[in-house]
Amino acid sequence: MKTSRLKYSLLLFISAAIWGMAFSVQRKGMDYIGPFAFTFFRSIIGSLALLPAALLSREKSESRKTLFIGGAVCGIALGVATCLQQYGLLYTTAGKAGFISVLYIIMIPITGIFFGRKCPARIWLSVFAATVGTALLCLGENFSLNQGDIYEFLCAVGFTVQIMAVSHFSSRVNAYKFTCIEFMFCALTSAVPMLMTETVSLGAVCSAWLPLLYMGILSSGVGYTFQLIGERGLPPAVAALIMSLESCIAVIGGWLILGQTLSMREMFGCIIMFAAIITAQLPGKDGE
Repeated sequence: MKTSRLKYSLLLFISAAIWGMAFSVQRKGMDYIGPFAFTFFRSIIGSLALLPAALLSREKSESRKTLFIGGAVCGIALGVATCLQQYGLLYTTAGKAGFISVLYIIMIPITGIFFGRKCPARIWLSVFAATVGTALLCLGENFSLNQGDIYEFLCAVGFTVQIMAVSHFSSRVNAYKFTCIEFMFCALTSAVPMLMTETVSLGAVCSAWLPLLYMGILSSGVGYTFQLIGERGLPPAVAALIMSLESCIAVIGGWLILGQTLSMREMFGCIIMFAAIITAQLPGKDGE
């Protein structure tokens, strides 16, 4: 049981690492194409990258109807959330976006209560600690609400819906086929605002090939597949806490790759975040 739980936690941690390192890639990609076009093309690449695995996978889902409906629901939620996050980055700072987007770690356990899910006291303590740690890690001296902040908050709502939906469908479907369908619907969702508000040229898309490949293959294909598999063996609140480490890893990645330094406050935030994850993983009285 402990070994299995560790495996699922490791898969989610890898996803968080990929997403954390991808933050600067997202910003770079918008130097060439708009936020909706970037979301559209990365989703197409992610779906195509998973297509061979989906076709060759021997794992069977219970129902094609469940597979399609689940992929559609999660894909639309993911498309809305990703578009809001990408668009919000045009109007707010990276630090604010990183903190506000990760508010789903608070929204998920609260939402779960309405679906009859229990949330142990240690999880609430971890949620609080993770929130404080993320605030120390991401927030600047002055916090003010602007247009981008509102988009990032709505993005957190979208990710809450997507994570809860993935948790509902993950144990009933083929992981590769499900994620492939999910990203096709994510692409369709982002295609609507792209066609309405942006002009996309082949040259611009080609110029953004490296950010698109990273986001499409690693962030979209690998990251969300590992998320789907990892959530099968963990409670939603614990899974959300592990995935919230992406904000911490983004800062560490900037330090290692870009030479950016961590302040004492940011380092302290990292320590609190890791402490929150460890606390969430400790077994309770019920063995969960």
